[in-house]
Amino acid sequence: MDNQKTKFSVVVTGAPYGSQSASSAYQFCAAATLAGHEIAGVFFYQEGVLNASQLVSPATDEINLPDLWATLAKQYQFPLEVCVSAALRRGVVDQQEAKQLSLAQFNLKSPFVLSGLGQLAELSANCDRLVQF
Repeated sequence: MDNQKTKFSVVVTGAPYGSQSASSAYQFCAAATLAGHEIAGVFFYQEGVLNASQLVSPATDEINLPDLWATLAKQYQFPLEVCVSAALRRGVVDQQEAKQLSLAQFNLKSPFVLSGLGQLAELSANCDRLVQF
């Protein structure tokens, strides 16, 4: 069997807690990178945008999935893209959007960035496999 390096793009549509979606996506990305594959980027859509909130604060005996995403993305140098429309509907905003909307605060966790659906199209065009969780 050939040990080819595969380039994956991942779409996450589940919130960090309440479903297995985001956790499974994280575990997939962690396993893929350890196996030598590449993650082109992760796109958070629908309820998945809640993974980008820096206000997520699980109990001390639970994992902090947004922190795990941030650490993995920094370690393996891949972007964490968040659909801006879905994020704004769910109260996840970056500093620029907060200023434009006259909001007192912002809560987008670094290194997550707001982007549009065009970025999802670009991620899907620049990978070998697109996987959705």
